[in-house]
Amino acid sequence: MTLTLVFGTMLATGAAAGSLTDPASRRPGARIAAAPVADAGRPASRSSAAASGSAPAPGGSPARGASGADGRDGQARGADATGGDGPADDGLDSDHAPLDTGRIAQEIETGQVGPQAAQRLVSRSGDRWSSFYTAQEYAGLQQALDGRYVGVGLWVRRIDGGRIQVARVQGGSPAGRAGLRVGDVLAAIGGVRCAGLAVTEVVADLRGDNVPGSRVALAVQRAGRSWTVTVRRATLATEAVTVTRPADSPVIVTVDAFSAGVGRQVAAAVRNAPRGVLLDLRGNSGGLVTEAVAVASSFLDGGLVATYDVHGTQQALYAAPGGDTRVPLVVLVDGGTMSAAEMLAGALQDRGRAVVMGSRTFGKGSVQLPSPLPDGSVAELTVGHYRLPDGRTVDGRGIVPDVTVPDGQDPVADSREVFAGLGAPS
Repeated sequence: MTLTLVFGTMLATGAAAGSLTDPASRRPGARIAAAPVADAGRPASRSSAAASGSAPAPGGSPARGASGADGRDGQARGADATGGDGPADDGLDSDHAPLDTGRIAQEIETGQVGPQAAQRLVSRSGDRWSSFYTAQEYAGLQQALDGRYVGVGLWVRRIDGGRIQVARVQGGSPAGRAGLRVGDVLAAIGGVRCAGLAVTEVVADLRGDNVPGSRVALAVQRAGRSWTVTVRRATLATEAVTVTRPADSPVIVTVDAFSAGVGRQVAAAVRNAPRGVLLDLRGNSGGLVTEAVAVASSFLDGGLVATYDVHGTQQALYAAPGGDTRVPLVVLVDGGTMSAAEMLAGALQDRGRAVVMGSRTFGKGSVQLPSPLPDGSVAELTVGHYRLPDGRTVDGRGIVPDVTVPDGQDPVADSREVFAGLGAPS
């Protein structure tokens, strides 16, 4: 199995045993999922059977989702994550008891359930984290896990009146070359009005059918001006890790999601950090479990990161030996910190390796198993939960920070006092 906790979803797999296969040949595995995501993460298909999940709004600066909903032409950042229209009601009474998702997964595995029946069962399961993907949607998700996505290079968020505003423009992207700027309002995408739409729906429209080179018309508003520009979608690299090195201060490593290569990027960033590392996981809704474990390995000398169960079988995830166990480490979290990000923060907290600051995290700790169907579609169903090194579960509880940062205060600034207490050179 392959473990992934991605943007809103994560898999549980042979990573526990340390064996990883080539991404192209990997079979879908168990996911530890968070909120549904879109463009650069989970495809935000209108046909997804995932139930909507309203997560707490991430804190921090507006670009990190403080306004409530924020996504990259692709990633819904917690607060406004939603699913889409599922299959038609099959007549089941709404008071019917939830279905056993683990049993459904096993029946799909043994070929007892076909694609249409699987989609109906997912919609009837009563599990907000179970999802159904078409072959194209799942291919987009796998592409995102490899650090790529098809889109125009925009981060968007919903503001007053339900309008959609550009929160960030990726450098060198189609949107960037077309002159779009932070603060621009998207009035329409391909003739579809954006006002009132969920961020995930906007992202789905920006992505289109996941075809590089396809055209999309964007109606833009800025300072009283309105115009329409047509851009071509492109395959773009996700920018999951941002490193800032302020003078005479700890290195700030911001991880937006755990896509392929993130562990390596973080390891390189923290090799020279004499004044400490501030690991910012705010708004991080998950990613590949293997990459989250790789990040933990930068700060741990082996040992347990988490345990998880699939169909009642217990597995364990271990950090690699040789990490830096001495560099002062502070981890920032908030209500948008989910899934694999919670697993990482909780493991570092339980192991006594980091001081966790911010606000309580989302609380997503269930394991989803993606089950492929003959037509290439995939049903993703909850089959278990994971636990942190001290045995506690995250699901429905979240991670309580060691140091709570009140709303309105800057956790980055507040972390200086914590670093001083950890003995970091000033």
